[in-house]
Amino acid sequence: MAEIPSLPQRAFVVSAQRRDELASAFQSDAESYDKIRPSYPDEALDFTLQNHPAEAVDIGCGSGIFTEQLVGRGLDVTAVDPSEAMLSVLANRLPEVAMLCAHGEATGLAGNSFDLVTYAQAWHWVDHPKASAEAARLLRDHGWLTLLWNQLDVSIPWVHRLARIMHAGDVHRPELEPPLGPEFRKPEHGIWHWSMPLDFPEIVELTKSRSYYRKATATTQAKVEANLRWYWTEHLGHEPSARVQVPYLTHAWRSRRRPRR
Repeated sequence: MAEIPSLPQRAFVVSAQRRDELASAFQSDAESYDKIRPSYPDEALDFTLQNHPAEAVDIGCGSGIFTEQLVGRGLDVTAVDPSEAMLSVLANRLPEVAMLCAHGEATGLAGNSFDLVTYAQAWHWVDHPKASAEAARLLRDHGWLTLLWNQLDVSIPWVHRLARIMHAGDVHRPELEPPLGPEFRKPEHGIWHWSMPLDFPEIVELTKSRSYYRKATATTQAKVEANLRWYWTEHLGHEPSARVQVPYLTHAWRSRRRPRR
């Protein structure tokens, strides 16, 4: 077994060049991403909707996993993402939802029009000062910005090693407050623990949905898959077809927009 690089507890700030390079991995193969990525627990939805919003914009919506959950709670949702491939999956899932191919820093949507702006699994893909300013522009006074992440629960040692092998980049320290602009008040947060049943082929598909794998060479991809097989079947001793409860957590932050002067 080759030495596995350590998994950093990801900070939110990376260079714009590196952020754009990794984000470009999601311009294609949206169906496989949509198939394997999990939705969010009801408690995280309750946290997001505590203040009873009616109109929301889901930025960095991807294939519409969280968008669908917002629609299911009765919200009028506009979905925004820079990937046409992701939006095509969303259009098949939610043909009634208004969609816009745009970046979170400049959506082009009308200002002062929404009660809620959400970023599910997406805040680390934007320029934070610009995205904060844009979210504040979109929100009505006292509207809310909510940021959510599903991530492997790396507080559990075997999951931590699995995340290292997968090169799971969306692992943030729970105490790390996301950077917001001065337009927003100090954020509140919540954490919810849960698990997802996965067999080995699904573990591989989950790995393939990540930006590191998508941007890697074929040689590196093969090495990642070989390391996964060794760890899952030999080290942990699972049959490839066995479904194992893999611990996750969802971490959310919400912040209220300061009133306009």
